[in-house]
Amino acid sequence: MNLFKAKMAASLYATMSISFWGISFVSTKAVLDKLDPYTLLTLRFGIGALFLCFFLLVKRYRFRLNPAYVPHLIVLGILGVFVHQMLQATALLTIDASAAGWLISFSPVFTVLLSMVFLHERMTFWRGFGMMIAVCGVLLVTTAGRGETLQLGMNIGYALMILSTLNWAVYSVLLKRLSIPLPALAVTFYMSVIGFLLTLPLFIKHKGIKDMALLTEAEWAHLVFLGVFVSGIAYWYWGKALEVLEASQVSVFLYMEPIATLIAAILVLQERIVLISVLGGIIIIVGVGFVNGQLFSFAQDLVLRRRK
Repeated sequence: MNLFKAKMAASLYATMSISFWGISFVSTKAVLDKLDPYTLLTLRFGIGALFLCFFLLVKRYRFRLNPAYVPHLIVLGILGVFVHQMLQATALLTIDASAAGWLISFSPVFTVLLSMVFLHERMTFWRGFGMMIAVCGVLLVTTAGRGETLQLGMNIGYALMILSTLNWAVYSVLLKRLSIPLPALAVTFYMSVIGFLLTLPLFIKHKGIKDMALLTEAEWAHLVFLGVFVSGIAYWYWGKALEVLEASQVSVFLYMEPIATLIAAILVLQERIVLISVLGGIIIIVGVGFVNGQLFSFAQDLVLRRRK
């Protein structure tokens, strides 16, 4: 396979990963009508762990884990799986899936801030400018639903979703600092198992087994999608994309996630389009583009081309 075909295939893998992650908000929202967040996440992590275990067995992976890396995996599993998904699932009880999709794109701003503190990356004018733009976008998205009857609940939901973006940024920085010499699939499997074990006591306490009997075939399909495609295949495809493309190139595909969420929310949940929310989401993406330096680089390229 030549370089062009390899990059095209990697771009397709990244697009599919982002699409699955974007649609995950819609599937979570659809199942929360019948299940509490604890039951939903226990089933999701359990399905995901089984799928990843089966996949690793097919690849004849030897499950040998150095005890020295167990604390690292536990920390990453708690932050990146348990806390992150619990915040998002709880937030989706009171906010629209499309709004969650827009807000999650704010995560790179927190990542940059934490990188400046812990990884000693420097602040630039364009980063500060982008942060201010992104914050304005967040304010538009979070105020778009204030006309709803559940104003207090909506505000709590937005706060939890923004908190989840901060949590993901902390997880991302830790993932860079902690060196775990394991394949990405194996790390994902272990974190899914940790997430399952952490939510299992809550599942038992809230008698989630009874709620499972109320699920329809469509809702089970959403759960299987969350476990297999979101927790399993999406991470695998993301890793395959990173094998060919640079991390900065792959990160551009993150801007497509809220678009996938919006389309799925309209088609599956019949959510109405709130123009202020869409405008706020676009502003967030533009601001994040400046924070990451991608829009600034694009503007520089345009200027250089015109001068030539």
